[in-house]
Amino acid sequence: MKQNEGSNNLSARAAPPKSLLACGAVAGPLFTLAWIIEGATRTDYNPLRHPVSSLALGDFGWTQTASFIVTGLLTLAFAFGLRHVLRFRGSPIWGALLIGLCAIGLIGAGFFATDPINGYPPGTPVKHIAYSSTPAALHDLFSSFFFIGLSVACFVFARRFARWGEPGWARYSTVTGLAFVLMFIITSAGFAQTAGLADLAGLFQRITLTIGWAWLTLLAAHLSKTPPETEAMNSKSR
Repeated sequence: MKQNEGSNNLSARAAPPKSLLACGAVAGPLFTLAWIIEGATRTDYNPLRHPVSSLALGDFGWTQTASFIVTGLLTLAFAFGLRHVLRFRGSPIWGALLIGLCAIGLIGAGFFATDPINGYPPGTPVKHIAYSSTPAALHDLFSSFFFIGLSVACFVFARRFARWGEPGWARYSTVTGLAFVLMFIITSAGFAQTAGLADLAGLFQRITLTIGWAWLTLLAAHLSKTPPETEAMNSKSR
């Protein structure tokens, strides 16, 4: 009888925060849909060449600004959900903190607009030489929080999944982290006007973002479907 009561209490405490995890499943697709629609409808904007952040410039820039902030808030909610799951499983919460860093980066990137780059809006310099204002510098600073946080989070979760006995997810997280970092380097070289890369810098950035958001979206879906009772019992028995 007591064993059943203990199991019921564990199940009650184990109930994953579905709504918070769902925020992580929604954030990436929402952000991606926003830049697809904006990039396809914005005059003089070339998605193959120009960065997503440049969509925050111009008369309709508020739409991308809103996308950054809303996506950041959804990702922050997901980070709190991850914290709950990790603590219940008896695991360190570093992964959740890194996703929280990504969220802060998105929100900050929304509040501070980027400088023009790669010739958008029309009439602006192709190569970015120096920041025109403090907000532009802060945009890049907060953006780095997202890219660094997500890449490190992939490797942190790769190790965590290995300890949880999920080798498939451990490999997927590792490959995602490596691909994300590689594509980020190529993207940065493109925006620095490296020959042969500049005209496709926007495409490289979108590939980078899609790799990262796909992993984050699937992570949220996976954790929301996986009952944590077994992992919690195993962690407490070790």
